[in-house]
Amino acid sequence: MPAGPSAALLAVGAMVAGCGGSEAPTASMPAATEAATAAASAAPPPVRWIVQGPAQPLTVEKLYDCPVVVDNYRGGALAIATATDGTRIKVPAETAYEQGVGPKSIDLYNECTQITPADSSEVSTDSVPVIEVDAGGEIITGFIVADNYYELYVNGTLVSVDNTPYTPFNSSIVKFRVNRPYTLAFLLADWDEHMGLGMELFPQGPASDRLESGDPWFLGDAGLIARFSDGTATGDHWKAQSFAIAPLDSPDEVLERDDGVHDTSARGRTNRDAVRAQCADGGEVLGETRLFPALAYLPSDCYAVHYPIPDGWQSAAFDDAAWPQAFEFLDDEVSTPRGLPAYFRYLDLFEGASFIWTQNLVLDNLVIARHTVE
Repeated sequence: MPAGPSAALLAVGAMVAGCGGSEAPTASMPAATEAATAAASAAPPPVRWIVQGPAQPLTVEKLYDCPVVVDNYRGGALAIATATDGTRIKVPAETAYEQGVGPKSIDLYNECTQITPADSSEVSTDSVPVIEVDAGGEIITGFIVADNYYELYVNGTLVSVDNTPYTPFNSSIVKFRVNRPYTLAFLLADWDEHMGLGMELFPQGPASDRLESGDPWFLGDAGLIARFSDGTATGDHWKAQSFAIAPLDSPDEVLERDDGVHDTSARGRTNRDAVRAQCADGGEVLGETRLFPALAYLPSDCYAVHYPIPDGWQSAAFDDAAWPQAFEFLDDEVSTPRGLPAYFRYLDLFEGASFIWTQNLVLDNLVIARHTVE
């Protein structure tokens, strides 16, 4: 099976990174310390792209059509954001779903396909196809909930692409055959309607006029939880790195720490403790565009910070040593699962797993999570 797209940001133009300076080490500094200081001095700062204001919608306004009427349906739109240096970035991400690459996920729960088992006793994995990574390997079955979109690679092979990119919230089953050790790599996108600025109209759906009653600047959160039949489960022993952060009042709100964290901790971690960006307090209503509020609101003062996704991140050989550990979130810290049947109906299938993300469950909108199973 062919591997999926690189999932790298769609970048056009040069990436320019300056070199940070530092004072020369003193003669009395130990040799090892002196060498480390010199290496740090020579290393360029991380490349980052800064975007202000909403992106420009692409001609593809709706990636997914739900065949039945459900509350909170969002088809998902794509756009191109232009950074201050002219770099063009596809938001919320460049996805295998859009490109039609890889196997679509099999539903554990999905209102649109009307697969809604009452509990795990009604769940069968017998008909789930096995994606072969290694001939003769062990067959692994996994259960996945991702807010909103995921792609799962195993040793670089694309084994599952979320079949519902935005909402309603769904959960998935995957099977693959592989030898140990193997590496799981997830591309995760928290979709939004303000096209790259990390905000959404909430709640939304056919039941009411959400443009009148909803919050057009909702700082939606994200999250991934997954458990596999060999006992592998998401937790803070995984690695997770962010590649798109918004909304921000200033790009200076993102601090790049030595441990790899893109730190926005001053803004909180979840919806309930996140400090709302001042740029999200207003916006002119330009029309009655309910399915795609990004076309109706122009938060022109908000910023987003993007980082280039490294080549080969899907591979077992990729070196993620410099990436931070994933952060765990309790069920009651993640707003989406409260009342989310795609997860809460099947708690036993996720036993031992935790919701994970990067440090900021709200602002970090494009994330890669990785773990190697020995």
